[in-house]
Amino acid sequence: MSSSVRESPPAHPCSPSDGALHMECHDRYFMIAVALSFTGEDPRFEAVDRVGVHPITKQNEAKCGYCVTVLPLLGHVELRGSYFSCHTDRDDGDFTFSFNLITSRDGKEVVYPLNKTCSPTLPWSPREVTCAINYMEVLLQSESSCSVGMKTDQTAVAPTPGAVTSDWQVTFEREQEQMPAMNLSEARRQGYMFDLTDGLIVFRTSYGQPDSFMTEVNGIPVEKVQATLFSKQGWLVLMVEVVAACSMYSGSYDDGHMLWKTPEVLYSGLSSDRLRAGLNGELVDQSITEKEGYLVKTEDGTVEISIRYDAAGGYRKSFVAGNLYEFYLFHFFLEQVLLDEDDVKTVVRFHRALITPLLHCPIYVQNQTVLEEQLFTVYLGEVPEDVTLTGLQLNGYQCDVLCSNTSTYNVTEVVHANNTRGYTLKVPFSNPFVIKQFFSEDSVLQYRLDINYTLSVEPQNEVYFHMASIVAVFTGVSPPVFEAVCLDSGISFKLDHKPFDYLWDVTIGSELLTSEMADRHGYIMTNDSQTLQLEVPLFTPGYTYADISLKGFVGTFEILVQDGETSAVQTSTVKKCSFTSSELIVCSTDGRMTVVADVSLAIPKEGKPASTTLADKYCGPKDADESRALFMFPLSSCGTIVKIGKKNVTYQNEIFYKNYYNVDRLGSANDTERVIVQCTYPLASLHLLFSRLKFESDAVGTGRIIHTKQATAGLKGPAIKPTVAPETTPATKRPPAKPVAFLPPVHRPGRYFSRFYNLANRMTKGTNSSMKMYAVQV
Repeated sequence: MSSSVRESPPAHPCSPSDGALHMECHDRYFMIAVALSFTGEDPRFEAVDRVGVHPITKQNEAKCGYCVTVLPLLGHVELRGSYFSCHTDRDDGDFTFSFNLITSRDGKEVVYPLNKTCSPTLPWSPREVTCAINYMEVLLQSESSCSVGMKTDQTAVAPTPGAVTSDWQVTFEREQEQMPAMNLSEARRQGYMFDLTDGLIVFRTSYGQPDSFMTEVNGIPVEKVQATLFSKQGWLVLMVEVVAACSMYSGSYDDGHMLWKTPEVLYSGLSSDRLRAGLNGELVDQSITEKEGYLVKTEDGTVEISIRYDAAGGYRKSFVAGNLYEFYLFHFFLEQVLLDEDDVKTVVRFHRALITPLLHCPIYVQNQTVLEEQLFTVYLGEVPEDVTLTGLQLNGYQCDVLCSNTSTYNVTEVVHANNTRGYTLKVPFSNPFVIKQFFSEDSVLQYRLDINYTLSVEPQNEVYFHMASIVAVFTGVSPPVFEAVCLDSGISFKLDHKPFDYLWDVTIGSELLTSEMADRHGYIMTNDSQTLQLEVPLFTPGYTYADISLKGFVGTFEILVQDGETSAVQTSTVKKCSFTSSELIVCSTDGRMTVVADVSLAIPKEGKPASTTLADKYCGPKDADESRALFMFPLSSCGTIVKIGKKNVTYQNEIFYKNYYNVDRLGSANDTERVIVQCTYPLASLHLLFSRLKFESDAVGTGRIIHTKQATAGLKGPAIKPTVAPETTPATKRPPAKPVAFLPPVHRPGRYFSRFYNLANRMTKGTNSSMKMYAVQV
């Protein structure tokens, strides 16, 4: 190593925490690993000995038996050192390593001292060759040097303890060419390291030196260095032949396995005795290696190592490059024992970093949805341990993964023993994010959930998006259909519930059918998990009436089934029933009043209902029987009186017996019943009346038939007085017919008074009607 020595900055009193620092003694090397999160991006090491502090640089680390590797994707920096590396203190079989770790904090260098003493338990072999990642090292024991290559002209002897390295020279042989000799000091300056102390000879060189050469053995590239050490001591010439040969096969990948090869015999005259392999400097038995996923075999003079890509002991890392990829790194270790003809052992050890090519990360999405649960269940699997789920989009809506345990969606993490994790996502079909489509032609209901997972690769926080689309399909689905039955008092509707009825809205007109709405309109509704029963009494809102006569009428009621999202009508149930009623009043949206009224108490004993009229004596009944009369007339005719309220407009008329002026002469001095008929419309629903002079209401009117008593003695003509919302008790001899009670919607107070007054006069001007105009705001 270079003799560069410098004074180090003051050491930091603390060492890195246990989680950030690992120091390990192996059989033939020492290792330090420090987390980059602690060191920063540019950590450095210094070797410390009795002389001083020596920086470890790229120029001298291999020469001195060190290998410093920064592995940002694995998140740490690693230093490996040979037991015979420079500046290591050797004392009776113990090896003490002292280093400084230099980091940068806030622009200042911070130094942390690191120390470790190792005592290898494995005895040293007569010759050991180490093919490290960045250098070759040969160790010879002097007591067995005669049998491993020390020679004189006739006899080989060991170097004496008194010999000094300055007495030795070295020459290299390169492809049968002998290089000029040089002393060991010159060899060190050229990058070679020789150590001839303590009965050992240690030779070390980095790969690619000028005096090394490449060759092929069984098609495998091999780098070889062949040197001869010699020293003249008196009349003796001591010579030591030092040979280092290492396979330079870089590795290959095939069908999920990483492959590495070396010639079975790298040194001539030797035979292979044993092979053992392992990872991270630890050797294991062959039966265990096969179980753990790597296999050693010898075939045709070649040793081949096969390591399954996910074998135990390897390092795995994810990263993003458009897609999500992964690679596996193995610190592979192979030990080969060779024997010569005298059974003298040579041990060759290979340390190699094998890296797989980029592999697509096998993240997958599994649809675990059970339709009967009405719930999407989606599993995101094989998520590596260095990848986490940080975001989620459901059909374009951003969702918070950290606060996912809600009624609308739920995310659960599942951790597996193979260093992967999974995420289970549950989303109810009723979630507003879920897209629902109903195909009426095929009776198919489809739910779709488009998922965009946001994944983050640690520690560099690279973002990757993984997308999936999940579809749940139900067949034989159709909108609900009611059964309808005619009753004497109205119409009854029944619906047997099916699983997907909740997808549709049931409406009457534009109103959603609810229990509150049914109560407000006078419907009778019961609804449980199995059946919806709705009884609609006659003359409640929602009916339409046709074919009205004295014999009866047809009442029609319609229930609509609409799409819950688009409000498009999917089906309708229309029921028409024939009814009879003693009295009936209908106020149509086109401004007509139809009345069937009992006038038996409003006429004299000898009178007939056919002789009755409205306020205009020329407006008689369309039909009559012994007690009732049928009138059909426009609201703007027959003497109808118009009354304006804050919210409503009321059209009122009265039924008279046409010979009313002869009542006394006919001998009826008793009180006579008055029959008042009226239709009330919401004021705001008549906007077309003011803009186009045309009666057209947005809603049907509310009709009433009022029976009240009034003395008729001296009566000279029609006597309809302006009253406010007349309310009287009907005659006791018969109950009044139920009115058609369509409740008008609530609108703003009347604001059409003056315009309506003028319009009403124009509508009645020029007629022969005796209609009187009242504009009373109540």
